[in-house]
Amino acid sequence: MVTDHGFLALAPQYTTTSELLSAAAQRRGMDVEVLPARDGAGTAAGRPGGHYYGGPVFAARVVDALEVALLEPSDDWLATLPHEYTGRRIALATLGEARRLTRPAFVKPPTDKSFPAAVYADGSRLPTGPDLSPDVLVQISDVVTWATEFRLYVLDGEVRTGSQYATFGRLHAEPLDGHRHEDAVLAFADEFLATCGDRLPSAVVVDIGLLSAPEHGDAADQWAVVEANMAWFSNSYAADPDRALDVVLRSAGPRTRTAERDRRFCRSTEDAHLAG
Repeated sequence: MVTDHGFLALAPQYTTTSELLSAAAQRRGMDVEVLPARDGAGTAAGRPGGHYYGGPVFAARVVDALEVALLEPSDDWLATLPHEYTGRRIALATLGEARRLTRPAFVKPPTDKSFPAAVYADGSRLPTGPDLSPDVLVQISDVVTWATEFRLYVLDGEVRTGSQYATFGRLHAEPLDGHRHEDAVLAFADEFLATCGDRLPSAVVVDIGLLSAPEHGDAADQWAVVEANMAWFSNSYAADPDRALDVVLRSAGPRTRTAERDRRFCRSTEDAHLAG
């Protein structure tokens, strides 16, 4: 367990994960403060040793006052991975380009939630709105079936804890520890992280799954990367909260403690305000 004598600042919106992380932080002697909804960082502003858990919209209001560095994967990370780890075609494009699609595709924003991640019959079905500029970046992926999906909390290239979170697209949370797929999940994750781990922040959440490409039949089932997410804004499902907290604390901690290798993964203040 990583010890830390700072404090954990929580966004005001309650989630089961924030409750679990709060309890884990208190068990190790950390203070926990739920930030006020209307007054930004409140009394936590300028207090040294802060860490953050919550959404990016609220983070835009408090990240400077808390002096916290938010680590996140780059927008093009998934699209640059070797095919052997993704098992499908993935491209990064603008929303304007995606609107010209003439085939079904899974389309999602790389990191934010500006529109629902989903399978769209063609580009004309993508959402429209004043906040959805044609220049917004999106990920376009082949349509595949995930038999089972797991969330892994990764710190310094090692899986600290994890959880199954879905089977065939439906919520189904079970701890990774003792799961029938535990050995296969960890074997794939270890190989992947040894090869591509330097493309990720030192503290991150990586989702992997057992992928079945319908066009290739059941024989094509393989383990593959689903996506990577910010640990400071991820549902822990059935993962061990104490071990997950280790990853969350590093992923959103004091700027003065940010390692040199993580500086390129820091969410910029400008990006944070745009998210808000």
